[in-house]
Amino acid sequence: QVQLVESGGGLVQPGGSLKLSCAVSGATFSIAYMAWYRQAVGKQREWVAQLSSGGSAYYADSVKGRFTISRDNAKNTVYLQMNNLKPEDTAAYYCNNRYQQWAWGQGTQVTVSS
Repeated sequence: QVQLVESGGGLVQPGGSLKLSCAVSGATFSIAYMAWYRQAVGKQREWVAQLSSGGSAYYADSVKGRFTISRDNAKNTVYLQMNNLKPEDTAAYYCNNRYQQWAWGQGTQVTVSS
């Protein structure tokens, strides 16, 4: 059974940075097409970024140029570096397989506020 454990969220001021981590167990991580999603209160979960096993990355327009997705196959972990954070980035952030959805983890809360 695949388990996803997100971490690294917190409270940050506008313009600040955070780096999220997602540890994956129970799957062949090195070939998995991984993605980050987020869900703000009262809104549907939305796709944020994705990274193929070969290193191809794609981003939602709202985060392009500010967020960077990366992975460490030796650690079975995918990361999301978030820079120049804005209040509208406030949400719970989740990782998952982009095309073969696994059970969702608990997510990690990011709050951007002064």
